[in-house]
Formats: sequence, C-alpha cells, structure tokens
Amino acid sequence: MSYPLPFADLLQYAIDHGASDIHLVSGIAPTVRIDTKLQMLDYPAFSGEDITQFVAAFIGDAMYQKMVSTRSEQDFSLSFNSHRFRCNTYFEGGSLAASLRLLSNHIPTLEELGLPSQLTSLTEHSQGLIVIAGPTGHGKSTTLAAIINKLLSERYWHIISIEDPIEYQFEHKKGIISQREVGTDTVSFSAALRTALREDPDAVMVGEMRDRETVEAAMQLAQTGHLVLTTLHTNSAAQTANRIIDIFPKDQQSQARVDLAESLVGIFSQRLLPKINGGRVLATELMVATPAVRSIIREDKTHQLTNVIQTSAADGMISMDKSLAELVHRGEITLDEALSWALDPKALKLMIY
Repeated sequence: MSYPLPFADLLQYAIDHGASDIHLVSGIAPTVRIDTKLQMLDYPAFSGEDITQFVAAFIGDAMYQKMVSTRSEQDFSLSFNSHRFRCNTYFEGGSLAASLRLLSNHIPTLEELGLPSQLTSLTEHSQGLIVIAGPTGHGKSTTLAAIINKLLSERYWHIISIEDPIEYQFEHKKGIISQREVGTDTVSFSAALRTALREDPDAVMVGEMRDRETVEAAMQLAQTGHLVLTTLHTNSAAQTANRIIDIFPKDQQSQARVDLAESLVGIFSQRLLPKINGGRVLATELMVATPAVRSIIREDKTHQLTNVIQTSAADGMISMDKSLAELVHRGEITLDEALSWALDPKALKLMIY
C-alpha cells in the first residue's frame, strides 16, 4: 500500500527514532512520544483534510463512511515497511484526528522485558484469572504477548485471543493460537467469550475487560478449568480488584467478590518510567492470590491488599513502592519520578532514606 506524503516519512521517522506514539491533530504539526516525552516535529501543521486523506488511504470505504456518518471513533491496525501500528481515529473540534501506537515485530521474552522471575510462577497455572494492570502506554500489551508466546512455546495448548485490534502476530509452536479481532471476527469481547467454551480452548487472552458482560464471562471461564489472561487500565492490585467488583450492580457485588476470590491467580501492575540517562525502566507490583488475599477480597476489605503485598515477599509478592525505591537506589530514576508513581509516598521516602 502507498501512503500519501509526508505521512510515509512520518511513519518512518517514528520507526527510526523509537517513538511509541504518533499524534495527528488538526492545526498543529505531528507530534511523537519518545521515552514518555512528547515532541512536536518540524513539519507544517496538518489540516483536518490532510489527516482525512491519510486515514482514507487505508481503512476502506465502508469503515470510512461509517466513521464520517456517525462521527464515531475507529480502531484498526496498519502495516508499513514490515512494522505495524495500532491506530485510533476520533473527531475533535469538528476535524478528524488520529493516534498511532508503534508495535514491535519482535515478541520479547519475559527476561528481555526485565520482568521479575516471580511473574513466571503465575504462568505455571493451568486455570484461573491473571490480570496485567497499568496506565495506557506502559507496556501491558507487550507483557501479555510475552506470556502468551511463552505458553505457545512450552505447552500443547489451544489459545484463543480476543483483541481490538490485533496487535502482535503470534506463530503456532507447540501450541496453536486462534486470533480473533473484534469488529472483524466477532462483534464484541463478551460475545467471543460466551462462545469460547465451544472452541476447545486451554487458555483465553482478552485484550481488555471493558464491560460487565466481559468481566463476568472471563471469570466464568477461569472457574471452569481455563487460564484467562487480560488487562485493565488500573494503577494497583487493590484498585484492580475494586474495579472488577464495582463494574457489577450493587446487588451483585457480593457474588462478584466470591467469584473473583475463587478465580484469581494474580494481578501484575507495571509502570514504564523514564531513566535518568535515557530510555525507560520497569517498576512493578505483583499480588499473588494466596488464601489471605482471597479472604480479603471475599470480605470486602480490599483496602488491606497494599499492606499485604508489602509484607508478603516470601509468597512471591512485589511491592510497587519497594520496586520504585530500588530503582532510585540504583540511580536509574529520580526521586521525584518515583514519588509521582508511589502508592504511599511517605513509606517510599522511608525506604530510601
């Protein structure tokens, strides 16, 4: 596919400079994010018509007409010079805008990502729910892809992925994978999950749990002998547990707590932080679903989870604040950066001083 200039140059610039994102907004020059920082490029300002021309070049007439007629957001992916981008288009100020995320062609291993060895223990389970949590742009999808690739390499499993859009292209290895894209292969996450049992899966990867129906179906699968892996845009294990429970109506939350306590394997929360000398480094939190954790969730005492994590290193748990403190001690991040992400800034200071 040919791309109208200067968009081809812009995509190549992002690839060459290791940008994570490109932002196209009418009235300003294109902007990229490199090492968490936005940089406006030395390009002429793009108009809404310029961005429309770019988008119309590859999304297809049907999607384009739907987008324009309904003023709706659209998610899709595109390929350029052997690289893939995840794209979202939206309207702002009456003009079309777009955000593009550069996806790596290489699916890294857990070790290459610098993920803690304790996370590997979660992947040894054959059933239950594993949640990867963190803000947008902090590597959740890459961590999830690394876990799925590990399972495909080590187990004779059938894995179903449900994504919107598909980000990483997996290869069949010992295991096989069926990658389903919402909008192309299925109408929704929840619809795909409801029929997954009839497709003989050993594990199911859900790109994101966005609504109650998806959460409910994911927990049911996890309770019926399947490993379910998913992501949530949350900042800690405690917040993740609360988000899952709060998505249910009040009269169903007691049962939701029981279902979550029974199905949960663990919650892994991560942050990609700018290093002092350039690049990014990972800070992590890991909560393992021990009997104590399950009891806390069932009894609606999730405010105690952060303290349990801090005092349960022997059970393989990792405290986010301790992880941040270690990065400060090693001279990889600044104290200010650590404090901005700390769950308990006072406790973090005590760990450092």
